Amino acid sequence: MIPEEKNASVARALRETFGVTELENIRKMTKGLSSDLVFRIVVHGSPFLLRIMTRMDEITCMKAAAEAGLGPRILYCDTEDGIAIINFIEAVRFPPTRALVLLPRTLRRLHRLAPFPNAFNYVTAHNGFIWRFRAAGLLAHCEVEEVFRRYEQICAAYPGVDSDLVSCHMDLKPENILFDGSRVWLVDWMAASLNDRFFDLAIVANFVVTNDAEERTYLEEYFGQPPDEYQLARFFLMRQVLRMFAAAIFLLLGSAGKPIHRNEDPPSFCGFQERIWAGEVDLADNNLKIAYGMVHWEQLLRNVRQTQFDEALRTVSDRHPCREGVRRLLPFAPKSHG
Repeated sequence: MIPEEKNASVARALRETFGVTELENIRKMTKGLSSDLVFRIVVHGSPFLLRIMTRMDEITCMKAAAEAGLGPRILYCDTEDGIAIINFIEAVRFPPTRALVLLPRTLRRLHRLAPFPNAFNYVTAHNGFIWRFRAAGLLAHCEVEEVFRRYEQICAAYPGVDSDLVSCHMDLKPENILFDGSRVWLVDWMAASLNDRFFDLAIVANFVVTNDAEERTYLEEYFGQPPDEYQLARFFLMRQVLRMFAAAIFLLLGSAGKPIHRNEDPPSFCGFQERIWAGEVDLADNNLKIAYGMVHWEQLLRNVRQTQFDEALRTVSDRHPCREGVRRLLPFAPKSHG
């Protein structure tokens, strides 16, 4: 189960941490799409997590989170071999009503950490999925172009503000958020980097925020005061960016390049997200990938047609006028896609 080339390193980790070289039990953790190998191990009758990492900068972020009490305690860490042994968190159901309050408080603490070493490469992400999705022919051309015209307006308006570039987790899906009944633990720091604070806020909100009142509660818990018009506008626009990102990724992966036929009775966005939050959906299934991509796409399509979209663009643009030298966060399409 453990790769042969890592056997000696794992044995050394067990010996130095617990004084043993044999495990009482080992089970591969199958959730998530991380390239790291993650195992639940049992030593001296107690469970722990063994992680074999592929990116060494992940260790820096994981250590910072653990020291701040945001991630589980690290018992052993070898940066040369990429081996870590971590406390295992026995997670319980995380009620959305509690998540609405506890998660923004957790993000506020995370975003106050010293800057993480890497900056997220938006260009790679967009070229790899979003702009490829535009040309893939999976949905009606006129509809795709309508959404992308609006998306390009976000790219032109959304600013890159230094004070909002903070240490972000970047992959806050439900399996990376553990609740032990009293506190929140964040795990899997492989994508962690320096990024816009609204990115983390928008990812989490897609699972726990279902209406305007909850949105204001969520942002007030994060900012420590009621959000102003500008913060609400930034948050709204970033949520559309995340919907575009999710739609592009899951529709491309699930469709295998074939045109997508709409479900006559599609699930609601909130209903589907609630099922994911509850652990009831396995996105390894291609049909569910398509369904998930479509709930994001349909919600995005509705939102870009609302007056709130134009109001948010205007609010952000007024604060950060388009002029030479003003930095934007999101790249436009590569020239090959015009």
